[in-house]
Order: sequence, then C-alpha cells, then structure tokens
Amino acid sequence: MRVFLDDERQPPPGWVHVRWPDEAIALLQGNGVEEISLDHDLGDDDRGTGYDVVLWIERAVALDGFVPPMIRVHSANSSARQKMEAGIEAIARLARRGDNAD
Repeated sequence: MRVFLDDERQPPPGWVHVRWPDEAIALLQGNGVEEISLDHDLGDDDRGTGYDVVLWIERAVALDGFVPPMIRVHSANSSARQKMEAGIEAIARLARRGDNAD
C-alpha cells in the first residue's frame, strides 16, 4: 500500500489518501505500507504535522525494529522539508544498523 498524507492535494492514482498523522500511523502499524509521501503543514498543528509521522517511524525503528517503508516528502514548506529529510536520513541509518545486528 502507498499512503499519501496531505490536507489539500489529491494523491496520485493508486495511493491511499489520509489527512492526519494518526491515520497515517495507524496504517503504518498494520505493516502493509510500502511507501509513504508526507506533507508537513496539514491545517491544524494541534492534530499534528507530517513531521510527527517521521518521528513515529524513527522511534518505531529504534525501539521496536520496525522496518520503514520508502519515505518521501512533498511539502512546499522548505524549512520543514529539511527537518523531515534529516529525520528520514536518521531513520535510514537506524534501519541499516538494525540490518547489521543479525
């Protein structure tokens, strides 16, 4: 499954559209997500941002051995994009470390 987190843009054909971080995380917890594309600004910071999903994935990889999907960022917010991409790089490092633990 491919998941597209965004409050305004429509997903590409074949992608599951979610509008809130908790919806994306629920799908990730089901272990059926192979790719996720994240927007940062979702219209209600109290409900979360795309960065919250990055943080959840990072914790799950570090603490639970979660195997992350391919993660993309499609946010137009350049500073948030940089922060999210740094988180994605950290996830990749953690996942590689986990692969070498066997």
